[in-house]
Amino acid sequence: MKKVLFATTALIATAGMAAADVRLSGYGRFGLDYNSANERVAGVSETNITSRLRLQVDMSTESDGGIGFNARVRMQSESRDGNPGASAGAGGDNGFNGARFGVTYGGLAVNVGNIIGAVENAPGLYVTGARSAGTGIDGQGFHSLAIKSSSFTAASIAAGTAGSVGTSFNWDAYSSDGMGANGIEAMYSVGGFTGHVSYSQRNGGLVLGEANGEQRTAVMVTYSFSDYYVTAAYQAADNTATYTTSGGVVIDANDGLYFIAAGGDFGQFGAKIAYGSTDVADSVTLEGNMDIGAASNLVLWVNNTDVDAALLADTTATGTTTVGANARATDGTSFGINYQYDLGGGATFVAGYVDEADNDNSFQAGVYFSF
Repeated sequence: MKKVLFATTALIATAGMAAADVRLSGYGRFGLDYNSANERVAGVSETNITSRLRLQVDMSTESDGGIGFNARVRMQSESRDGNPGASAGAGGDNGFNGARFGVTYGGLAVNVGNIIGAVENAPGLYVTGARSAGTGIDGQGFHSLAIKSSSFTAASIAAGTAGSVGTSFNWDAYSSDGMGANGIEAMYSVGGFTGHVSYSQRNGGLVLGEANGEQRTAVMVTYSFSDYYVTAAYQAADNTATYTTSGGVVIDANDGLYFIAAGGDFGQFGAKIAYGSTDVADSVTLEGNMDIGAASNLVLWVNNTDVDAALLADTTATGTTTVGANARATDGTSFGINYQYDLGGGATFVAGYVDEADNDNSFQAGVYFSF
């Protein structure tokens, strides 16, 4: 897909220094979204408009010694499930997100701030070649991801607001709306090898002068050869919120997260297998994609998730159901279909269908255009 960048160059009026480059880019997407799960949500229709407009600003310069310096910020406006303020947050502000700053030299890149995250950067984590990185216009819940976790914590259970098992994104990743992880990461590439290490620490402790919040350390290694790749990623976390099931099993959803994937292109066809493991569940995703003519692509994926038996048997109440019932909603098999047609000029027609493990289903169709 062709991506057009509107670039401006700001000349720095200092002798001996290189020119700084400021680039504007982004995309828009909009379409119709049907989600059968909304029939159980008061005040929300099953069919809504889903949309997003993203503007990205990338800034870079290079020293006389060949060291590169860069920064990135985004501004984003989004609507999902009939909520046009979905990306504004509680403060109603659609301003810039947290900045990421970087230094590059040769094959080494070091970022600080709103970092990418080592697990997030693993090839094969998301749907191959999909405009949304998932299914349809906005990812449709990203049920294809092979890392399944939960938002269960002791506090949320006590309040009756615990979320269900599923794709909880419990790893560091670049945040398009928020401030991000405020961490540090290093990436090194040579030949077909790429290594990535990231670290973040959140505030929240009670000791003076110490953050003492959750700490996440992650590592990812990838080797690519010809049109194929293999990758593995791992995240360890300290000071995380844990949840104890009614049977006495302690669940630490963010610690000990594993991801392994392999995939490749075979001319007109492509395939991928991915495996993820957490305290909450083991999950496997199989994916196949096919080019149809010169402008169309079809991706089919199936995910099987095996939720920990202790969560399935949990009788702890949350809201009007139990944790066990929420876990059973994700335990099992889901599948999806993503279709894309290149309209030219950076525009793409996208349609997607997802059948979830709990038999809810969703369908989306719309247009994505980049600039």
